[in-house]
Amino acid sequence: MQEFEIIFYTTEKGEKPVEEFLNSLDTKMRAKMLMTIRIVKANGYQTRMPYSEELEDGIFELRAKVGTDISRVLYFFMIGRKIILTNGFIKKTQKTPKNEIEKAKRYRADYLSREEN
Repeated sequence: MQEFEIIFYTTEKGEKPVEEFLNSLDTKMRAKMLMTIRIVKANGYQTRMPYSEELEDGIFELRAKVGTDISRVLYFFMIGRKIILTNGFIKKTQKTPKNEIEKAKRYRADYLSREEN
């Protein structure tokens, strides 16, 4: 089966929030998250827990855990087998922070508006 294409969302200023997040992680956590990204790249919509879960409104989260530390990367799917990684964070509470989900939605709206032009 054809793999999905992984795209890092890029702001209008050229920043890539997920790339910056991945670079901020320690070596073990970065390796674990990159492995999780490879899993979703290979399996797309079929990726399930413990690696991925839909949060709301077409926003999904990838999960990586090392010891007690849990990192998350939010993403959405695009037509044409594309996965757009929007933002990442270290999770400190049970629930995914609402502001991170809202940020992913803003990034998606920005991505879609610029993709159309």
